[in-house]
This record gives sequence, C-alpha cells and structure tokens, in this order.
Amino acid sequence: MPPFFIFADYMGRILALDYGQKRTGIAVTDNEKIIATGLTTIPSKTLLKFIGEYIKNEEVECIVIGEPKDMMNRPSDSTKYIEPFIGALRKRFPKIVIKRYDERFTSNMAFQAMIDGGLSKSKRRDKAMVDKISATLILQSYLKSVEKN
Repeated sequence: MPPFFIFADYMGRILALDYGQKRTGIAVTDNEKIIATGLTTIPSKTLLKFIGEYIKNEEVECIVIGEPKDMMNRPSDSTKYIEPFIGALRKRFPKIVIKRYDERFTSNMAFQAMIDGGLSKSKRRDKAMVDKISATLILQSYLKSVEKN
C-alpha cells in the first residue's frame, strides 16, 4: 500500500457552522486544513440531513460550531438553541470530533468584509451571505488557534 494511505485518517476536512435558529452558515477546509471557504447557508431544520449527505461524499474529521458569548464571556441566550442541536449531532455522528469556538463579532466582521469587498447594499442585506461569511471567519480563526498550538 502506498505511504499516503497511512495518513488518510488525518486528511479529513473541518466543517464550521454558524448556527442560527432559522439558518446556518457553513464553511469547510480543504483536505490539508489550510484554507477555509464558505460552502453554503441552509435552513437549520435541514442541517443534520445536509451534514449526513456531505459526509457521504467527503471525509470530515471535525465540526467546529460557533459558540455565542456575551461581552462578559458568558454563554449568550442563543446557547439554549445550539445545545440540543449539538446533542443530536453527537448522537448521529459519534466518530466526528465536535468543537466549540468563540464566535463573538463574526457577524460584524462579515458585514465589514462585505463592505470592504465592494458588495452592493442589496447584497449586504442578504443574511444568508452574512451567515456563510461568519462561518468562514469562525473556521479561519479556529485554524489559526490550532496552528499556534
């Protein structure tokens, strides 16, 4: 067997989720876990099904879920909606590592990135795009934090 197969377990992608009650932004890394790219935004009620379908086609080793916190570093009110989802995710995909990552300011940063990118006002109102960009920012930050360790 060629040597690259020995490391196949380490080559899975990382998915990042900016989970919301209505919609969830999703970002993903390349197999080498270097580049974070916005994937899509979907209704949160279809998220488990989407992840199941995605995992059938791509190896995923970790799912990073944005952890909403307030300015005092306490869990925000949205945590009560995210925790049941995480429980269902762990139950359905027990072999995938699930991590939480601070998502403070990602929506503001996403909106600013849209402005800096020259997007029109009508496109900046697209909350689905903001969610996808937020998921990408969560994933980029997570990758940087792992790189430091």
